[in-house]
Amino acid sequence: MNHSTVLKLASLMLASFVTVIPQQAPAQAKAKFSARIGHLEAPTQPRHQGLLKVAQLVKERTKGEVDLQIFPSSQLGNQRVMTEGTQFGTIQGTVSPAAFLGGFDPAVSVLDIPYLYPTNRAASQKLREGPFGKAILDSFSSRGLVAITIWPNGRKSMTSNKPLANLDAYKGQKFRVMDSKILQEQFAAVGASAVSIAFGELYTALQTGVVDGQENPLDTIATMKYFEVQKNLVVTEHGAMEDIVLFNPGWWKSLPANYQQIIAKAFDEVRPEVERNKEAAQQTALETIRKAGMQVRVADEAERQRLGKAMYARAKAAYLERAGAEGQKLVALYEADIKKAGN
Repeated sequence: MNHSTVLKLASLMLASFVTVIPQQAPAQAKAKFSARIGHLEAPTQPRHQGLLKVAQLVKERTKGEVDLQIFPSSQLGNQRVMTEGTQFGTIQGTVSPAAFLGGFDPAVSVLDIPYLYPTNRAASQKLREGPFGKAILDSFSSRGLVAITIWPNGRKSMTSNKPLANLDAYKGQKFRVMDSKILQEQFAAVGASAVSIAFGELYTALQTGVVDGQENPLDTIATMKYFEVQKNLVVTEHGAMEDIVLFNPGWWKSLPANYQQIIAKAFDEVRPEVERNKEAAQQTALETIRKAGMQVRVADEAERQRLGKAMYARAKAAYLERAGAEGQKLVALYEADIKKAGN
């Protein structure tokens, strides 16, 4: 075999070797903008599942350049720690119940006022998206936070070891509430009293009769097994449990405008799914409560209107006492929106 033939064979072998080397998949773009976002709920709950969907949509639509990392179950601290962390930039975001944000932004406590939202879910969403909801979001800008949307997270109902048959039945009863003057006045307006008790101590307080009753969403009542220490449930849906989506201003401003729009749009797209899942969880919880033997009654629209009318003025006054002129502007926007909607 001459030298020329050897070279030809070597070339063929090399060409053959090259062709069998597998093509490398193009490397996925490394995230340019990463955000750690913390919240309180468990991974199985609707809020977390919705946040995972948002993160997926954002990653796809920014071609991997924005990575939202979701940390459930207080992994990044309690809500106060997460809110402060978002302010100072030690984390980039949090999704917080509005009820836990009054200490940072007194204006947001308007959402504690009972029957602020109508029973109709579509009408409630119009309030979130209208001037009233936008003003709530804007109120965070002077507190070192960027609020981009409001997510519904269920509505509270009432339980008690005493009857809850009508408006007069509340008189003389004692209810547990979160630490909120608005919620205390809500019950005072119907002749009841209210006391702030830590959530972890509530079951024992109900069991030992320290309080007669409490208010919480149905899934919380079922999960915490309050049906073991409570006799009566009336589905009033008097208190909206709203989530505020918050980001650190420095991180948010570092994003290109189109990426900000992608994130905001993803949250808005996923919101209806989160609300549907939350509503489904409420219905499942209601069946669990019924099977456990509690006396369950669903308040009709007329009863809800009576409760709302009785509670609104005193709860609003308690809110305005703390939120001042800023709160007055929010209430005016809300009442204008309600009047415009004909509610």
